[in-house]
Amino acid sequence: MATQAHSLSYAGCNFLRQRLVLSTLSGRPVKIRKIRARDDNPGLRDFEASFIRLLDKITNGSRIEINQTGTTLYYQPGLLYGGSVEHDCSVLRSIGYYLESLLCLAPFMKHPLRIVLRGVTNDQVDPSVDVLKATAIPLLKQFGIDGESFELKIVRRGMPPGGGGEVFFSCPVRKVLKPIQLTDPGKIKRIRGMAYSVRVSPQMANRIVDSARSILNKFIPDIYIYTDHMKGVNSGKSPGFGLSLVAETTNGTFLSAELASNPQGQGAAVLPEDLGRNCAKLLLEEIYRGGCVDSTNQSLALLLMTLGQQDVSKVLLGPLSPYTHG
Repeated sequence: MATQAHSLSYAGCNFLRQRLVLSTLSGRPVKIRKIRARDDNPGLRDFEASFIRLLDKITNGSRIEINQTGTTLYYQPGLLYGGSVEHDCSVLRSIGYYLESLLCLAPFMKHPLRIVLRGVTNDQVDPSVDVLKATAIPLLKQFGIDGESFELKIVRRGMPPGGGGEVFFSCPVRKVLKPIQLTDPGKIKRIRGMAYSVRVSPQMANRIVDSARSILNKFIPDIYIYTDHMKGVNSGKSPGFGLSLVAETTNGTFLSAELASNPQGQGAAVLPEDLGRNCAKLLLEEIYRGGCVDSTNQSLALLLMTLGQQDVSKVLLGPLSPYTHG
């Protein structure tokens, strides 16, 4: 067993996910100290503890030690095992928070991963499941991660603060990744989107679509925004609505933008017209930034390039997002 002396040592709660994911992939133990040590509420948050529990479920033989106050974490990674897993995510962050890391780990499991995640599917902080399905999945396919068992499906939607959503993700094992050459993004050829509404009038989604189209129609005719109104048990526990937009280029790269309404009881009510217009402007901003990978997936692309063969991969990125900088 590796002693704590051989572990990598970090301080602070920043980049906790990246550190634990890279530790799991490399097999190096990590020790993270001073996690919010000066905070009124020190230590790991519920969503971080839930993420650590998820890592424990998909690995075999991991050793996790947390001190009483939760300010120090020692993590010795086990083998990436995979298999069929279910996990209840914390409703403080969306399922996208957990899924981003699973996308990095899933191809390198011992057994193909089949996982059901429950919690919040769309919020204002993390990439939604819709955006990851439309952008991260095609990106992984560029690296040769593909097959019939490769899918990401929203079974139920859940909005904050109540959650109640459910997502199914399955991924085949690929020990060897293809090198990529993504240096020419090409021109935008079509825009697709998903306007969703849960526990509010179905008309909300139509109003979002009309306002988003009022801006995007000036640039390109090929626009189709689907509406998704889930009812009953499939609509989760809280009301809300939102929009995710994805622009596809002639060379098969995808750029995305999204917005969600304020959680019930928090902040001012958002008009669906404003949300649609603002989301369309965010998509135009993302297109202006350019690059072959949108800002949500920059770190995923760079990590998979690093884990690939010795052959040289090239990717053209727009300005780096703060998350990628880390």
